[in-house]
Amino acid sequence: MAGHSHSANIAVRKGKQDKARAKLFSKLSRYIMIAAKNGDGDPATNLRLRYAIDKARAVSMPKENIERAVKKGTGELEGENYEETTYEGYGPGGIAILVTALTDNRARTSGDVRIIFDKNGGNMGTPGTVAYLFDHKGLILIDAVKYPAEDAVMTAAMDAEADDFANEAGHYVVSCDPAKLSRVQDALVSAKYELVESELKYIPKVPAVVNLELGQRIARLIDLFDANDDVQNVYTSAQLTAEMLE
Repeated sequence: MAGHSHSANIAVRKGKQDKARAKLFSKLSRYIMIAAKNGDGDPATNLRLRYAIDKARAVSMPKENIERAVKKGTGELEGENYEETTYEGYGPGGIAILVTALTDNRARTSGDVRIIFDKNGGNMGTPGTVAYLFDHKGLILIDAVKYPAEDAVMTAAMDAEADDFANEAGHYVVSCDPAKLSRVQDALVSAKYELVESELKYIPKVPAVVNLELGQRIARLIDLFDANDDVQNVYTSAQLTAEMLE
């Protein structure tokens, strides 16, 4: 009689979790390496590196992994030569998709991304295909509950030449020109505000409202891109709800 092994199920589940964890650590290591390479190895002066390390710590990435990634980025240790690249295309329903990646082999990553597009109701385009549908912005999040004096936070951000300021879902959202992200970061940190997140992101100029079925197809496509080791972020023009993302 076929048996049902609870311990075997736990082992399989743990194996999947460990694999997902290793993949996440690999992506974060690349992110840290690029941040250290494009700045310096000191998170006190390299804010992009600081937030990359904060992200790694938030998911309990081991300290030695973080330190090794920093040293590879600064050249203290030999490491892969990763470069940043962006892929553009359309997903199901003609929805715009932007994929950013860190890769040591452009041909491999380009091929992988193209296959994911082709097999899931989309198609990859050439540079410029959909980029014009997005704004490239520096985005900073600050905990609004922790700092209830909204006017003071907004003043600090706008004085540093931020473009926009909003209070959304318990966070102050500060947006700025990508070239001014470091300046706005520095101003807010100097004003003693702790930043929850600070990154360059692509924001759709006109978010597309989609129905549940199409939204779920777009969400599955995003998951497939995320599963690729080289992919760092995926942006879409679709306005996805929590139900679609489930």
